Amino acid sequence: MLEKVITVVKEVAQQVIMPRYLQVDRQIKSDGSFFTEADVAAQNALLHELQKIYPAAAMGEEMSKEEQEEQWVKGQAGLWSIDPIDGTSNFLNGLPYFAISVALMEQGKSVLGVIYNPVADEMFYATKGGGAFLNGIALPIKRYVPTLSSAMANVDLKRLDRKFAAKVAAYPPYASQRNYGACALEWCYTASGYFDLYLHGGQKPWDYAAGSLILEEAGGKMCGFDHDDYWAGSPWQRSVIAALDPELFTQWRDWVRENR
Repeated sequence: MLEKVITVVKEVAQQVIMPRYLQVDRQIKSDGSFFTEADVAAQNALLHELQKIYPAAAMGEEMSKEEQEEQWVKGQAGLWSIDPIDGTSNFLNGLPYFAISVALMEQGKSVLGVIYNPVADEMFYATKGGGAFLNGIALPIKRYVPTLSSAMANVDLKRLDRKFAAKVAAYPPYASQRNYGACALEWCYTASGYFDLYLHGGQKPWDYAAGSLILEEAGGKMCGFDHDDYWAGSPWQRSVIAALDPELFTQWRDWVRENR
């Protein structure tokens, strides 16, 4: 199944998404976020092809909220969670940092995840208990473990409480911070060891489904702001505290919770 999903994801990227790169206009959803013709076309193609591989319920970012919630309920025994273009703003502006993200979930947790950055030809993938990989190479790629004070963090300030975000920005415990605007790749780059720390205030299932499994299978650790069990709480607004190294993760989690 994994090989078939990888093939479908790469084909959709090559045939549906990349021919539209820098060729489509932005449209605005009811929540104010952007989408394009490419998002919709890619989602439709993925839904069609994934159903051939495994006929389960399927939930995509470009569905209505009502459709997403309906599919989530229907999909406890099996659910495809799809983000056709994660990082649509980057895609629109010509920034080469976006990805297709596909996960198969069972009982609300991921058992298979595939994330593909078509510009860099980076194919990240994992199965539950089977490890995580980038183009056939086991993750992590980089194994250097810094101290908290020398770490590189990926932090999405936009989705943090304003007071806490100001503190993170002005008085961080780490050395350097980045945010490139594509959750799926943020998970993967943390799993690879490119980022040492990860922080996000709230993600939807298609933001975390594939990436969280890839990080976990790479040996990383994760939790929410209020739960040590990452999977506790609402699936529709899941916060993230994560790190590849378990000891560094503990220090990062404790700092975040003490300062929130």
